[in-house]
Amino acid sequence: MARKPASKTTKAKRAKPAAAKRPKATKVKKASASKRPLPTPSGVSDKDHLISIIQGGTGCGKGAAKQTLDSIVESITASLKKNQRVQLVGFGSFEVTRRPARKGRNPRTGEAIRVKASKGVRFKAGQTLKRSV
Repeated sequence: MARKPASKTTKAKRAKPAAAKRPKATKVKKASASKRPLPTPSGVSDKDHLISIIQGGTGCGKGAAKQTLDSIVESITASLKKNQRVQLVGFGSFEVTRRPARKGRNPRTGEAIRVKASKGVRFKAGQTLKRSV
């Protein structure tokens, strides 16, 4: 098969006409965007991220921010141990739920077993949290 001879057109003739230039889009910053904390970056634990948010928001040191977060978690845990409901208005509420004893089956043998009664913690999101997600 024979090759076609190269065309004799120059680059100037092949050049496409320039399209009409569009104005560059400008980024619009939201007023509250600078105050809103960013989601937890990958590779960082959520607790460390919360500590840095507390530290940045209050201006306290890292040790004081860690102590603040630890005392909040301890307070919620102590209340739940006493079967009390913890409600953070707008965020949500934590409460202890009870699961009664029941009969179950061993999946390997099919033998009937007794599952003990247990307690669990349930979190119910508040309206403000639901709307923001």
